[in-house]
Amino acid sequence: MARRRVLLFLKPFDVYPPRPYVGAAASSPTSAPSSLPQPRAANPKAPVGVGISNFHRGPDKYDDTLKCDKKSVLSYLDDRCRVHKDTIDLCQSVLQRKSLDWIAVQRNHLCQPIRDVDLVVAVGGDGTLLRASHFLDDSVPILGVNSDPTCTKEVEELSDEFDARRSTGYLCAATAGNFEQILDVTLDGSRRPLELSRISVKLNGIQLPTYALNDILVSHPCPASVSRFSFRKRNNTGENSRLINCRSSGLRVSTAAGSTAAMLSAGGFTMPLSSRELQYMIREPISPMDADKAMLHDVLKQEQHMHVVWYNQEGAVYVDGSHVVHSIQHGDSLEISSGAPTLKVVLPEHLLKMGPEW
Repeated sequence: MARRRVLLFLKPFDVYPPRPYVGAAASSPTSAPSSLPQPRAANPKAPVGVGISNFHRGPDKYDDTLKCDKKSVLSYLDDRCRVHKDTIDLCQSVLQRKSLDWIAVQRNHLCQPIRDVDLVVAVGGDGTLLRASHFLDDSVPILGVNSDPTCTKEVEELSDEFDARRSTGYLCAATAGNFEQILDVTLDGSRRPLELSRISVKLNGIQLPTYALNDILVSHPCPASVSRFSFRKRNNTGENSRLINCRSSGLRVSTAAGSTAAMLSAGGFTMPLSSRELQYMIREPISPMDADKAMLHDVLKQEQHMHVVWYNQEGAVYVDGSHVVHSIQHGDSLEISSGAPTLKVVLPEHLLKMGPEW
C-alpha cells in the first residue's frame, strides 16, 4: 500500500513584524524636505523600537504605567509566537512518527496549486485555512489546526489593558491537544470531511482563479468613497430579476461557511453549513427606493447567479479578506455564483453535532 502524502501548510512566525521608528526619516541628514513624514502622535503602547519622544512624555506615574502596558503587550505577543511555534513542532513530531510522506511549507511561499497529496494540514487559524483553500480543488481534503486558541481567563485578566483574544479557529477541527487523534481518524476514514460551498467570480466573462470559501467584497478601494454599481439576479433558465442601481459602501457575498463571519456582524443570518446558496448584502445603501429594499439583502439560490456592472473609475474584488484582490474599472461586469468546486474540510466536533441542516 502506498504511503499517504501530507502537506503541512504553516502560518509564518513574522506575523508581528517590528514597526520602524517614526522619527527615523526626519533625523536622516540625507532626507529631502518633501520626503519627511507627516507628524503623528506617539503610540504609548507601541513595542520597543517605536519610542516616545520627550515632547510626549507625561508625569512619572503615567510613564510608569505606559512601561507596564508595553511590557504586558510584548509579553503577550511573545507568548503567541511561542505557542504557535510549539504547535508546529508538535505537528511535525507527530507526522514524523507516522508512516507518512510529508513536507512543510509556509503560506507566504506557496504560489502553485496543491496537487498530489492526500491531505493538507493548515497550522495557524481560520486565515491560514482560507489561504490554503485558494490552492485546492475539490479532490484534496484540508484539516485546520488552531495553533493559538483564545484563553478565556487571559482575556478576562487583560480586558482593561488590551484585546487579548487569540485565534478563533472556527473551522479548525484540531488543536495541539488533540491533533494526533484527529489526524488518525481522518486518515483512516472514520472522520469524513464535509464539502463546503465556495464562490465563483467571472470578470468580463473570464473566470477568476481564486474561489472564496468565506466571502467576497466588491467595493471602491478607498473605504471613504461611494461604490456605484447595478445588479440583477439571473436564473439558469434566463429569467432575470429587476435591475437594482446602487450607491453604497459596496457589495458583500458570503457562503454558508462565511455567513458567521463579516456577514453576520453586518446583520446577516447564519446559514446551514451544507447549504449551496449564497447570501448577499448591499453595505450601507444610500437612499434606496422602497421597491428595491427587499433585494438589498437576500440569497442567491444554487441555480442563480448575480450579474453586477461597476460604474466607478476604479474598484476591487476582495476574496476572503485583503490578501487576494482583483482590480475592476468602469464598465466591468461580474458574474457571481456558487458554481465553484466545493472544498472538503474536516470540521470541528461541535459543528458536526449541530447536524447538516444547521
